[in-house]
Amino acid sequence: MTHGMSRRSFLTRSGLGGATLALAGMLRATGAAAQAPVIGPGPYGPLGVPDALGLRLPEGFTARVVATSLQPVQGTGHNWHYFPDGGATFATDDNGWIYVSNSEFPGTGGVSAIRFAPDGTIVDAYPILSNTSGNCAGGPTPWNTWLSCEEFDLHGESPALIEAAGAIAGRVWECNPFAPSQGTVLPAMGLFQHEAAAVDPDRQVVYMTEDKGDGLLYRYTPTAYPDLSAGLLEAARVDSGVVTWVAVPDPSAATTRTALQFADGEVTRFPGGEGLWWHQGVVYFTSKGDNRVHAIDCATNTYEVIYDAANFGGADAPLRGVDNLVVADVSGDIYVAEDGGNMEIVMLSTDGVIAPFVQVVGQDSSEMTGPAFSPDGARMYFSSQRGATAGITYEVTGPFRGARPVAVPERPTDVAATPAPVGPAYTGGSDRVAGDLGTSLRALNSPANDANLALPILGGLTVAAAGAGAVLALRNRMQGRPAAIGEAEDKLPDN
Repeated sequence: MTHGMSRRSFLTRSGLGGATLALAGMLRATGAAAQAPVIGPGPYGPLGVPDALGLRLPEGFTARVVATSLQPVQGTGHNWHYFPDGGATFATDDNGWIYVSNSEFPGTGGVSAIRFAPDGTIVDAYPILSNTSGNCAGGPTPWNTWLSCEEFDLHGESPALIEAAGAIAGRVWECNPFAPSQGTVLPAMGLFQHEAAAVDPDRQVVYMTEDKGDGLLYRYTPTAYPDLSAGLLEAARVDSGVVTWVAVPDPSAATTRTALQFADGEVTRFPGGEGLWWHQGVVYFTSKGDNRVHAIDCATNTYEVIYDAANFGGADAPLRGVDNLVVADVSGDIYVAEDGGNMEIVMLSTDGVIAPFVQVVGQDSSEMTGPAFSPDGARMYFSSQRGATAGITYEVTGPFRGARPVAVPERPTDVAATPAPVGPAYTGGSDRVAGDLGTSLRALNSPANDANLALPILGGLTVAAAGAGAVLALRNRMQGRPAAIGEAEDKLPDN
């Protein structure tokens, strides 16, 4: 695959530093001066007025809805999942592609896939992981599988809740996007409140973020890459802009959270680790607690902050609530989704401009999730996780910089199926939410239940008030946050 701009060219041209440090060591090495980024309309110009879908886009771009939660994906019998979150695309051998999307629903998460023909027609949709919990983000692998990460931590919670979730903390599952399937669990990659994962194919390691206020950045080195079933889990320590890696004593977190197995100062804590992406030797990641975008040069372990909302007015900054991110393969432009903020996906462009690319209007209680480009770079996919009536997944088409034909990669060998934990048999009735949470929430995966859901989590639906506290409390407890904080942060309706 040919790249139109090298990593060093990106760093030199973007100057995503000045006030925010744009990998200054490498900038010095190229003789370039670090320049403060500019807030502006970006390479595509300003956003237009809302279209019929409520999306504001630059001129020349159009959008469509490809899936809506609780409804069958068009032309298929597969009901799209709740809380669509992290996603990625995979090229198919007929010049089409597949978009995969996590479900961040507690107790009944998993992953769904939509398959597209070369002309963008939807030809199939199906599950590739079921009966997992709170699948937030993850990442694609170079061998064309999807790593789906569960976001919960139940240390100190009841055995019943832990059993319902299937583990004491979130796991990584490796999934095959190319056919209906069930993923393989990878406990050696650590049990913690996982957010995202990114593979560095040059050094044959996987980076992972942790969505906790005292979360860590992890690096996993497989024993026999690309087999991820065994390996070494480490956490990052940053000192004077240089990263060193410290082994996690107990990745299984049997008695103590992984992040709490280190003394103060032994590792570096990133408040609310979120999106993560590897691109041309640099791994980028976000932390929502301080509204920053970070970068590590993987070859030199050099670390910098490339965006800090505090340097742009804080509450008035152009990018707030940093979450999932993706880097356009050819152009090197970074696209960061907002959890809250102005409900935008914001570009950190290689021209050194910070600019909104798309805004969803009228869905302020939602968050932007799952940005990913089709393999040719001509289409972007993303979701409004809790849209006007339910989760909505969109496709934007237009003159993206660097869009081009791509070679079709090899299809992955099937990932061995590992049965997911399943709760007791569901018997139906009024205990759907308020009774046995493990059983009730898992039962919601059944298509038979889609017609009469009584859930309080999707704005605009008629819901049962008794269920609101149960679902909200479970999600907040699984994510390790007080209910009041979780409610404000996640903006889950409580009516």
